[in-house]
Amino acid sequence: MPKLIFTGGHHTSSLEVALQLKSQGVDVVWFGHRHSHWGDKSNTAEYHDITSSGLKFRDLRAGKFYRTYHPLKLIRIPLGFLQSFFLLLRERPDGIVSFGGYLAVPVVITGWLLAIPSITHEQTVAASWSNRLISFFVKKIALTWPQSTKYYPEGKTAVVGLPLRKEILEIRKRPQLSKRNHTVYVTGGKQGSHIINETIFSALSQLQKKYTVIHQTGRSSLFPDYQKALSISSRRYIPFAYDNSKGLAALEKASVVVSRAGAHITYELAVLGKKSVLVPISWASHNEQLLNAQVLHSAGLAVILPQSELSPASLQTAIDQALQLSGQPLALPLDATQKLTALIHEAFKLK
Repeated sequence: MPKLIFTGGHHTSSLEVALQLKSQGVDVVWFGHRHSHWGDKSNTAEYHDITSSGLKFRDLRAGKFYRTYHPLKLIRIPLGFLQSFFLLLRERPDGIVSFGGYLAVPVVITGWLLAIPSITHEQTVAASWSNRLISFFVKKIALTWPQSTKYYPEGKTAVVGLPLRKEILEIRKRPQLSKRNHTVYVTGGKQGSHIINETIFSALSQLQKKYTVIHQTGRSSLFPDYQKALSISSRRYIPFAYDNSKGLAALEKASVVVSRAGAHITYELAVLGKKSVLVPISWASHNEQLLNAQVLHSAGLAVILPQSELSPASLQTAIDQALQLSGQPLALPLDATQKLTALIHEAFKLK
C-alpha cells in the first residue's frame, strides 16, 4: 500500500484530499500540531478532525521564524527538523503533500535530504514565505488563485482551486436560507479570536435587537471565552466552541458572516456568495489575509473592517453595510479535490 505524509496549515481542504486518497487505498499519515498556542493545553481542531477521520496523527513540535522572539520558541526550529527527520525515517513514505505553513518547512526539506519527493499547495492569494522556500524542494506547486503564479518558479505551477468540503457543495445547490432571516454567524477561525469574541460580548445587547447571533468562540485554555459565552446564551445568542456540523449549519443560515479572512473561509464565502464582514489578521505573513479579503471586497461580497478600527459600534455599522451587498457567488473551480488528487498520483506514480 502506498503511503503519503500530509502536513502544513489549513487542514480543512487538505483533509478532503487525504480522505479521497484514503478511499483509493493510500495510507495517509498526518504531521500536525496538537496544541495551537504556546502554553495552550486544549487540543487543536486539526487534531480533533484528523483523528476523528481515522487518519494517523503525529504531533510535530516545530517552531517558526516569522515574528518569533522567545528563545524557547526559537529552539523549536532545529528540533522540528530533527523530529521530522526521525519521523520520516520511521514512516518511510512514498511522498509528502504539503499545504504550506511553518510545520511544512522542516518536513519538506528533511524529506528532500532523504530523497522523498514532495508537492505543495498554496491556498492564499499571496505567497507565504514558507511556500516560497518549499518551492525550491518540491516537484509541483498547486495554486488556488491564478494571481499566485508570479511568485513561483515557471513550469512548476498548476492552478487547481481550493478543495472544498462536500457539505459546502451541497449548500451551494440549495436555496439560500439567508434571504429569509437576519442571522449573523461569527467565527474567528477554528481556534476562535479572543479580540473578536470580546467585541461581540460588548456589542451583543445592540446586535440582538436586530439579529440572531450564532457565535463560534473556539476553545482555548488561555481565555475563558466559551465559558463566558455559555453564561450569557439565549434564544437570540447561540454560542458553541467548535463543531464542524454546527459551523456548516450556521454558515448556510447566515445573512452576514463576521470572520477573519483566512484562505478557507474566504473561498467558501466566495463560492456561496455570502455577504461578510472580514477582520483580517494584521500580522499575517505577507499581509495574506488582507489580500484574501480584498478579493471578496472587489467582488461586492465583503466589508473589510481593520482590527485597529474594531469596536462594538464599527462592527454594528459594518454588518448593516454588508447586508446591502450583492451576495452573488463567484465563478471559482469546484473540482480542486479531484484535480489535486490526480496531481498527487502523477507526481508520486502511485499504484
